[in-house]
Amino acid sequence: MVLSVFKHLPSIRTKLKNFLSTMTNPIVQIKDGQLRGNILKLFDNSEYYSFKGIPYGQAPVGKLRFKAPLPIQPWKGIRDATEHGSVCPQFDVYTRQLNLGSEDCLFLNVYTKSINPNANKPVMVFIHGGAYMFGSGDDTLLGPEFLVQHDIVLVTINYRLEVFGFLCLDIPEVPGNAGMKDQVLAMQWVKNNIQQFGGDPNNITIFGESAGATSVTYHLLSPMSKGLFNKVIAQSGTCTVDWAQTIDAQDRAFRLCKVLGKETKDPIEALEFLQSVPSKDLIRKTFKTMTKEEEHRGLPMHFVPVVEKFDNAFLCEKPQDLLVAGKVHNVPLMIGYNNKEGMISLPIEIAKLEYRNKIPSSYIPRSICNNITADKLNEYGKRVKEFYCNGGDFKSEEVDTVCSVLSDVYFVSAIHIFTYNYAKISQSVYMYRFNFDTELNLLKSIMGLNMTGASHADELFYIFSCSFNRDMYQENKELKEIVDQVTRMWTDFAKSGNPTLNSPQIKWNPYTTNGKEFLNIDETYSTGKYADKENVEFWNKLYQEAGLMHINKSKL
Repeated sequence: MVLSVFKHLPSIRTKLKNFLSTMTNPIVQIKDGQLRGNILKLFDNSEYYSFKGIPYGQAPVGKLRFKAPLPIQPWKGIRDATEHGSVCPQFDVYTRQLNLGSEDCLFLNVYTKSINPNANKPVMVFIHGGAYMFGSGDDTLLGPEFLVQHDIVLVTINYRLEVFGFLCLDIPEVPGNAGMKDQVLAMQWVKNNIQQFGGDPNNITIFGESAGATSVTYHLLSPMSKGLFNKVIAQSGTCTVDWAQTIDAQDRAFRLCKVLGKETKDPIEALEFLQSVPSKDLIRKTFKTMTKEEEHRGLPMHFVPVVEKFDNAFLCEKPQDLLVAGKVHNVPLMIGYNNKEGMISLPIEIAKLEYRNKIPSSYIPRSICNNITADKLNEYGKRVKEFYCNGGDFKSEEVDTVCSVLSDVYFVSAIHIFTYNYAKISQSVYMYRFNFDTELNLLKSIMGLNMTGASHADELFYIFSCSFNRDMYQENKELKEIVDQVTRMWTDFAKSGNPTLNSPQIKWNPYTTNGKEFLNIDETYSTGKYADKENVEFWNKLYQEAGLMHINKSKL
């Protein structure tokens, strides 16, 4: 008898633990049903509430694959929200493996210090980057502690990626932008439910990095997103850059079919075929569908947002045209970039230098190429080498020069041009350049580059906690102070639209079209006018000559 009791002790303990958790874990009632979360600790031992894996849309599987998402159906009973939901199918760049995840991946996570519906705390909704090909809202990289300690409600989301989220067949059934419509549905969920988590539905900031930054700037333009947010933070990306826009989307879909063994030019036939393909065969197909031109020009991102051709579209015109026409949601915007963005592409780019030196016009963005003659394109290529190399060649040992051109082409010039044109409409714009270079710069560390500065995505580790930086934060007083200041700026902007600094001597002034004011985010927190002016003016002149959106001649 005694032996029998000992034999069953583990299962008895588990059942007791589960029973006790039902008694102590927080339960929140939302429109769709009840959720049971966790109570966790912040660094100062104060508590916060965690609700993970909350479904916001129906599983987009079977005949729903590639289509706009449908709202989640209500459930009965109490749904467990203590673990993340499945990630969307993707190629994991960190493990270099396919992550099949699940197509049933429309989940979000909520972190808050209060579940009092009358708390009215500012809400921050983060849209992850990852080239529209990988990533999730999971706390593996997007831990909430740094931000939640400032008493905001944080939401992180999943959305469909690559082919699953951005296939476009130019037919009403699959017009494109399913992944962007996932984001809209998640934002609608936040608007409708966040009060139950202590959040203020009338004070919502959407923010994102890289593809997430292009996403939030798309939401500034999309009629679908109107009224769902009150402020925007865009980190290292805008929707007007080439790599955030799909062209020839239907032809790309047909090329995808061919890669998978189906020759067709019929979009309905293509849809039926692609809906029958196992999900694992649809992952990482961007590279297989690229044209020869795309292999040498721009970043390898092509299943991304697209201008739709039908009613009720997420995007009905080119983002550049909408911005120039002033068709934007006029809300406060905080926008900026890291001082060595291009560092993230250096390992691949160095291998291409022989080609780049032979055909320097391959650096010219697609949008410019499509607006000029072949002779003009060659001239532009020569001007690039003249500007960056005094007419000589790019060299593998001169990594700062290569990094500079990559930063300017893919990030810096487009961000400046977007900011200038948005500031014509909005009076509340704050621009920054992130220069911190500490042990927290994980991306640079992973690449093993002996360079100063902040790579693309390095700022994320000053904003979100993860296994990499938690110990540093707790053990290194200097790093803790840096993280606390950076996150205070982000959360103060979310609270009031004004990102504040500890130092009364330094005031971060709003950006104006005349002054182009910005803040250097580093040890000095210095202010200035027209960041990287010489480089931006070089690229701006090319855009202007090509008849594209640009910055009017500076008075500075």
